[in-house]
Amino acid sequence: MQDADGNVLASTVFGWPTNRNQWWLKPQLALDSPLPIACRYESEPFWANIHGFHSRTHNPMLDTIELKNFEKLVHAPAVICIPIHQPFGQIGAVSFSRPESEQLDLSKEFEIHADSLERVSRRFVTSYSRLTCRRSRIPQNCRLTDREVVCLRWAAIGKTDAEIAQIIHRSCATVRFHIQNARGKLDAVNRSQTIFKAAQLGFLGSAAVTNA
Repeated sequence: MQDADGNVLASTVFGWPTNRNQWWLKPQLALDSPLPIACRYESEPFWANIHGFHSRTHNPMLDTIELKNFEKLVHAPAVICIPIHQPFGQIGAVSFSRPESEQLDLSKEFEIHADSLERVSRRFVTSYSRLTCRRSRIPQNCRLTDREVVCLRWAAIGKTDAEIAQIIHRSCATVRFHIQNARGKLDAVNRSQTIFKAAQLGFLGSAAVTNA
C-alpha cells in the first residue's frame, strides 16, 4: 500500500522498523509467508506462532500449513492476523505484532483486541481498495440463471461438456448453450475467463454443486 506520492504506508505511517527487512520489497513473500496462505483458507481473525494457528473456531485446513520458518517469513515470533475478504475475489491480510518483542503467546491480547482490530483493519483495507481501484472488472447487474451457475460450477472443477451433460441429464448442446450465455453476460473472451469472472462474483462459492 502506498500514498498518492508513492510512499509505502508500512514505513511512513505504521513505522516499520528500519533495522528489519522491508518485506514490501519482496513480492515472493505473498507466496511464501504462512499468513497470506492462511487467509486464503480462513476469513475470521486468528493469532499464530511457530506452534500453529489459533482462532475461536478450529479450522483444520490451517493445520496443513508449514510453519518451520515462521519467524523468518513473518518477521515476528507471534502475530495477530486479520483476513480481509473483499469483492471480486480479493484477499488481504493485516498482521499485528509487538515491536522487538520475543513474546510467543498472544492469546490474551487476541481475546481482548481481536474484534476492534478486525473492525479498523477491514475499514482501512476496503477503503484503500475503493480509492485505488479505477477499473470496472465485471459488467454491472450481471445475473446468471440457476442452470448457468450449475454448468459453470461443474466446469470449474474440470468437467467437460459431455460429463456435465451426463450429470445434469441434458444434452451437450444445452450445456454449451448455458455456458455461452454466461460468457456473454460476463463479457468474457473464453471458457476460462467465464469461470474466473463467475468465481469473482461468488457464483462458484462454497455452495455444493447440484443437479438443478
